[in-house]
Amino acid sequence: MSALPPGEEPQYGAELPAEPAPGRTAPDALSGAEYVGFWRRVGGMLIDMLILGVAGVPLLYAAYGEQVFDTDRLLLGPLDFAVSYIFPAIYSIAFWHYKQATPGKMAISALVVDARHGGKVPLPRLVGRYFAYAISAIPFGLGFLWVAFDRRKQGWHDKLVNTVVISEPF
Repeated sequence: MSALPPGEEPQYGAELPAEPAPGRTAPDALSGAEYVGFWRRVGGMLIDMLILGVAGVPLLYAAYGEQVFDTDRLLLGPLDFAVSYIFPAIYSIAFWHYKQATPGKMAISALVVDARHGGKVPLPRLVGRYFAYAISAIPFGLGFLWVAFDRRKQGWHDKLVNTVVISEPF
């Protein structure tokens, strides 16, 4: 895809080149964008957790019975691993890739976009964003709390893969 013609504004969610053409500067595609803050993002995450729980708990209960609610074990078996770890990763990454937002982020009218140009984020970086959640979570969730204090409302997982979460324009 070629760079935008002079004076043409990029559209949120449009696929744009990561770097401007030689000799040109990238338009500030995110000027005027509203970055989504901590509490809205928490709300979106809670919606996603509810969806994943409604889908996963009945499956786990059918397979493992009461053990699902009363166990000291980290994992009950292969289905537990798939429902608790694999499915949430596929859910998040697939929605980010195809819709730029999980259902929770859609409910709060938010999009995950490239921090440089406001366009779609390439799939490898979305995979990296998902796994970078671990880095945000490990030190007492400080990487997630960082959203509340950062100028562009980026968590550590966003900074690592150069993404931002913006309000969807209407």
